[in-house]
Amino acid sequence: MKFMIVYSIEPSAYQAAIKQFAETQGPPPPGVAMLGRWHAAGGHRGFVLAETSDAKTVYAWVLNWTDMVSFDVVPVLEDAEFAEAIAQHFKPE
Repeated sequence: MKFMIVYSIEPSAYQAAIKQFAETQGPPPPGVAMLGRWHAAGGHRGFVLAETSDAKTVYAWVLNWTDMVSFDVVPVLEDAEFAEAIAQHFKPE
């Protein structure tokens, strides 16, 4: 399953968060594939697209940063997956 992770760095922790990221690059744990990461201009907000078969690994990943960063983790589907999921509800009569 894919997850869109939206993060916001807490203003009071900005320097510490940037320092930690510069030192570690915030890699995903084993079992999580980071498909992309984008940082908004200004550096206080960004987006990560990750994929895993175990949602607990995503939770463990973001938990390492929650003292400095707020997260919104949303399971997402690609268009084809969404179409497949809704097809049974919109069958032609």
